[in-house]
Amino acid sequence: MSVGGAIVRTRAVIGLALAQLRRSPGRTVLTVLAVTLAVLSVTVLASLGVGVVEKGEQGLDSADRDIWISRSPVDPGASGTENPISGAHGTAAELTARDDIASASPIAMYDVYLGTDPSNLQRRPAVGVQETHDGFDFEAGQGFEVDRETAASPPPDEPQRDEIILDPRVADELGVSVGDTIYVGTSRHTAETNELTVIGISGYYSQYLGSPAVTVPLGDLQAIAGTSGTDRATYLTADVADGADRDAVAADLGEAYPEYDVRTSDNQVQSMLEERTMVLASGATLVGLAVLGGIVLTANLFALVAHQQREELAALRAIGLSRRLLAGTIGTQGLVIGLVGGLLAVAVTPLAVLGLNRFSASVLGFEGLLRTPPEIYAGGFALALGAGTIVAIVAGWRAGRYARIEHLQA
Repeated sequence: MSVGGAIVRTRAVIGLALAQLRRSPGRTVLTVLAVTLAVLSVTVLASLGVGVVEKGEQGLDSADRDIWISRSPVDPGASGTENPISGAHGTAAELTARDDIASASPIAMYDVYLGTDPSNLQRRPAVGVQETHDGFDFEAGQGFEVDRETAASPPPDEPQRDEIILDPRVADELGVSVGDTIYVGTSRHTAETNELTVIGISGYYSQYLGSPAVTVPLGDLQAIAGTSGTDRATYLTADVADGADRDAVAADLGEAYPEYDVRTSDNQVQSMLEERTMVLASGATLVGLAVLGGIVLTANLFALVAHQQREELAALRAIGLSRRLLAGTIGTQGLVIGLVGGLLAVAVTPLAVLGLNRFSASVLGFEGLLRTPPEIYAGGFALALGAGTIVAIVAGWRAGRYARIEHLQA
């Protein structure tokens, strides 16, 4: 077949496909919307998966620590087992004294009761750290920093700084701002005896804990929780010295402290993901079902399209068109529908992601949870084109097989 003949046939196939699409606008719109929804479900779920991974990585990166040390709870019934590391300040001082460690510090996490009135308290997660940093992005006020001598000393039995940083939503609910005081305690009874001053407004830790959180100087939080004597913490974090190999230092610490789990920041992310295998597996399953469901729906729609065009296909067969050209006609329809549906899905994805991000920020406390790198748009668009075209070609080939002259008889 000559090049000129191929061009003529191609133009004829495209013309027939477009004419049939124009002939049934309702059917065409339905198919386009089906492809759009299928692709949109894939792009949104993929954005969620990417966002979860990046959120964990960014959280650890912004903490700017090279090594994370943790320990599994020994006695789940004991008080403070969510902070299973005891003697945290002493261990941090031992780590800092090493030549391959520049600095080390503990992090503690507790649930606390807080409010402006001891008789009306709300429960919120609290994070105890020795200092805040630039990543807090304070909406108002400022953070705190504990001097080296205090940081290396065992925590006192009573709060020393009496300072707290509130999530913006907590501040709004309590009706307080920088400079105001609130009651804080790990129980409703102990909250009456601890009055802290709000020095900053920031939701830094809220985005990682999934609910509005507060930040308190570590020693104060341990004193409020009554764990100063055991000096409990959730994590010990460390920065390696200049020139030291992070992986090698982590390996040495693992041997020196066999009772702890020692991980680099990268391995900590991996560990967090492994602990959430079921969540990730569910997300992957949803993505797979979305892709499969989109393909099945598209296949059914194009099979219906081909069935409804059986009279036209039979007429084309009667005048000598081959099954290959009939399949090409339906396939071209699939290409056009996939192109339009894919473009619509790509255009709608940012709006859907924006809405879901606002929902997750207001309800779950996670800001910017869904992420849409260019690969997600490219993958969704490729799915629309590939699935639409291939499925339509197969449907057209099968329809051409059953196109008979009797279909022309009304």
